[in-house]
Amino acid sequence: MKKVNAGITFPKGYMQAGVHCGIKKNKLDLALILSEAPATVCGVFTRNSFQAAPVVLTKEHLKNRQHLGVIINSGNANCLTGKQGISDALSVLKSLSSLIGCKREELLVCSTGIIGKRLPIDKIESVLGMLLSSLHDADSKKAARAIMTTDTFEKECAYSIRIGGKQIRLAGMAKGAGMISPDMATMISIITTDAKVSKTVLKKAIREAVEVSFNSITIDGDMSTNDTVILMANGLSGVEVKESGVSYYKFVTALKALCLDLAKQIVKDAEGATKFIQIDVNGAKDNMQAKEIGLKIANSPLFKTMCYGKDPNFGRVVAACGAASTPIDAKRVDIYLNGRIAVKQGSASLNTLPGSLFKAKEIDVRVELNAGKSKARIFTSDLSPEYVKINAAYS
Repeated sequence: MKKVNAGITFPKGYMQAGVHCGIKKNKLDLALILSEAPATVCGVFTRNSFQAAPVVLTKEHLKNRQHLGVIINSGNANCLTGKQGISDALSVLKSLSSLIGCKREELLVCSTGIIGKRLPIDKIESVLGMLLSSLHDADSKKAARAIMTTDTFEKECAYSIRIGGKQIRLAGMAKGAGMISPDMATMISIITTDAKVSKTVLKKAIREAVEVSFNSITIDGDMSTNDTVILMANGLSGVEVKESGVSYYKFVTALKALCLDLAKQIVKDAEGATKFIQIDVNGAKDNMQAKEIGLKIANSPLFKTMCYGKDPNFGRVVAACGAASTPIDAKRVDIYLNGRIAVKQGSASLNTLPGSLFKAKEIDVRVELNAGKSKARIFTSDLSPEYVKINAAYS
């Protein structure tokens, strides 16, 4: 497996475009990813009960056998818009499919931005011709930029693998900086590959990859109504990925690496963040217990502000661990902060933790439960006054 300095169009047969349609002021806000050949596509979505119109519609369109592309707008979530929201999204797809010359069911739609406002379809439909005419396979980052909201940089990455002596390419782009606590899976990710993969295998692979990446990050504990991950496989490499064996192992390993790469970029771009934090929970009874404790720590405002303040107050970690729904044996727990022992077998270590311990931009927390063999790794950020400032005036 090799990481490549490239973007969403790295795999064969994909084009991208990003234009300004007027939802946002003077910024790109409409993107299109299009495959030259029909692609097998699957998606993973938010479990939020208030699912946005594009999520509902895309899930319905995924029942179609193959698809050609995804259109994404930023600045407006098209959520809490009722039947009108579905109608507006359908109108955009109908207009776009007419210009492309395909069925509207062969296209998918994503939206991100402010909740509760109607999608300005007149603005979107007025630039669809320009959007199509600007499609190209160059690595311009325009599509990745057009899906940004409070993001401060475009998030893309690409990988290549070899199966049977032939190359398969994978690439992805994502957006997200706040309202991040995915459970599917404001985060959206589109992933492209030129591998030949059946829908059954594709679904299996993306679920595995999402669980250790997008489902293992949190910024503020708030799950969006629009969270979406879409994986497209157009088969133009001519290399088939089978349900098991070497080809599947290599493909899913690369897919996991790509998704984790994008997920980490989201955390590093967290709204107002100054720290990138990795939390490892080891020795749990099962994976569910390990992940719950990791997320309990990561979502604790006290823990997050502790990291921002560079104060190695291990009591914040202890309290979060003990508040998990699954009881732990406190007398067996060891806790390490940036490699230094803070709690040994449920009691405070006699070693004094220096105030300089959290001066680095990256912080590691390791919890050893000593109760089993399961483990989980969670990524998060600190919580700063800037986060409050950004979200206090978002609308």
